[in-house]
Amino acid sequence: MIEEGALDGVKAIFGMHVWPFIPTGIIGSRPGPIMAGAGRFTAIMQGKGGHAATPHRTKDPILAVSMAVLALQQIVSRETDPLESRVVSVAFVDGGDAGNVIPESVKFGGTFRFLTFEGHSYLKQRIKEIIEIQASVHQCSATVDFREDLMRPYPPTVNDPTMYEHAKKVGEVLLGEQNVWYDSISMGAEDFSFYSQKMSSAFFSIGAQNITAAATGVKDLHSPFFTLDEDVLPIGAALHAAVAMSYFDTHVQT
Repeated sequence: MIEEGALDGVKAIFGMHVWPFIPTGIIGSRPGPIMAGAGRFTAIMQGKGGHAATPHRTKDPILAVSMAVLALQQIVSRETDPLESRVVSVAFVDGGDAGNVIPESVKFGGTFRFLTFEGHSYLKQRIKEIIEIQASVHQCSATVDFREDLMRPYPPTVNDPTMYEHAKKVGEVLLGEQNVWYDSISMGAEDFSFYSQKMSSAFFSIGAQNITAAATGVKDLHSPFFTLDEDVLPIGAALHAAVAMSYFDTHVQT
């Protein structure tokens, strides 16, 4: 949309995401960074397969991947300032399908999250280095693909302070001051972040946790058991409309 000019001339933008951990009727946000940027990676560890009874005749890619996964955890625990949030998560490992065969190769990958562009560059460099070095240590070889040809990394979502204050005040009038929370930063990522790079923006979480969900245990976003409290829909629609109309009243000159 941005590249094709659909947002040319747009001065401000507002968005929301349902959030199951706060009750329906409450919204939350903060000025500045509100959600992390995100990249992803897929790696292939190439070894030499063989019988599991004679591992000395193989170059075990499963062992190499296991050590790489452990070493990747040190990026956050030993290389990152505790006051700067970063995440590296290996989310899948796929290799072999027999209990007595060491496979030729193992595919694995995951995601990494950051709040600064320096964080993105550092994590990307270290993920590649660690995987390739662990491959070498175990006499294997590795390729690391950050898949940026399929999906560019998401930048952090950053709220413009003025736009945040505008949306916050509208929310307080519409929902009551007690129902507008100062939210914590989420290490989740949003493609809304591309808009926030181009124009003044505000992004809010909107509560979608009903009483029943709270009593039975809240199911996280992307869980197969996630259930939306549809009472949030008119609240979100009203807030969207009110933010836009109020913005026109205070910012647009006739």
